[in-house]
Amino acid sequence: MLSSRISGFHKKSVQDRLEIIAEKTDLTKDEIKILKKYGSLDEKTADTMIENVISTFDIPLGIATNFTINDEEFFIPMATEESSVVAAASNAAKIARDCGGFYVNSLGPKMIAQIQLVNVKSPSQVKFKILNEKEYLLKKANDQDPILKKFGGGAEDLEVRVLETPLGYMVVTHLIVDTRDAMGANSVNTMAEVLAPEIEKITGGRVYLRILSNLADKRLVRAYTRIAPSAIGGEEVIEGILNAYTFASCDPYRAATHNKGIMNGISAVAIATGNDFRALEAGAHAYASTYGQYTSLTRWEKDTEGYLVGFLELPIAVGIIGGATAVHPVAKIALKILGAETGPKLAEVIGAVGLAQNLAAVRALATEGIQKGHMSLHAKNIAVMAGASETEVDEVADKMVEGNQVNMEKAKQILEEIRR
Repeated sequence: MLSSRISGFHKKSVQDRLEIIAEKTDLTKDEIKILKKYGSLDEKTADTMIENVISTFDIPLGIATNFTINDEEFFIPMATEESSVVAAASNAAKIARDCGGFYVNSLGPKMIAQIQLVNVKSPSQVKFKILNEKEYLLKKANDQDPILKKFGGGAEDLEVRVLETPLGYMVVTHLIVDTRDAMGANSVNTMAEVLAPEIEKITGGRVYLRILSNLADKRLVRAYTRIAPSAIGGEEVIEGILNAYTFASCDPYRAATHNKGIMNGISAVAIATGNDFRALEAGAHAYASTYGQYTSLTRWEKDTEGYLVGFLELPIAVGIIGGATAVHPVAKIALKILGAETGPKLAEVIGAVGLAQNLAAVRALATEGIQKGHMSLHAKNIAVMAGASETEVDEVADKMVEGNQVNMEKAKQILEEIRR
């Protein structure tokens, strides 16, 4: 009987781990050979990044073109397995560049660390006591990372919130930290750990959680674009886009898919540059629920001249130093291609990509439908899965799309006809 209990698995070499898993799960020699292939992320580096490594997993890295952001030109590295994401971003950027491209600004790289205090009898008094020691607590936090302070960052402010919960009052201290060019998770978590016993001494309460929040609403990015009717396909297309957006703004079922499309682009750039795309996803979806109902992260309007105006606002906590960005060789190259010299600039570029991705999606929905472009690319994957050779893939894919039948059975039928 198979058992997943393996004593000391984490202490074994990558090779030994792979052999154990291969034996227990009946991997073939060809499958083992595939897992032994390492690309730019070599075995040694991979083994230092996470636990229990047996191999690496490749994702296609593409370049979105046509981007003009704040009057600068950018090539955008995007790592994704989903068909049409890179093409959609590039096409939307081409439409937008004819009218000036994207304009983006951000609040700066400020993260929030939360310190949860319980066993509180007089929350207002406790809040006052914590704020009364603000300067002392900020100094204590900054003593943990003098280098960050030296480069203009560090703990800048304290906010205290009182929560009434089923377990009684909780007083939550927010430590606001400027993390400069880093995402900053390690720095803010370390500071929160240090302040926890200090807050207990000041208040007489008990601290439990002390950790960053991924709802980084001190780190908002706002992206904007304005597009002429002639560039987008006319008045009817604009009306369709406005209807698509309004649907998402009013209905959480639609908003979930609407925002997922935005994150297709944002997460792809985050992965390519070694940033935590899961944190970005969590923060974005939480921000979409800020006012009590989950809604669209973008807003589309028509101005007095009939132009389509798009606006995106969400928290984007990314960095260009530390974490996987510092050790993954492809992430380093992607940052070089991108040319974002600071963390805030990278965040602004990612915001523009999110807005472009949404523009592409709502435009497709308002015209030929989302499937046409998506399925034309997906058809190539189906053709390969059906056994098409490199010279046969395009023909098989084209015939499936023409017949509006993109599936394995049709691919095999077409492939048989071609070979006959």
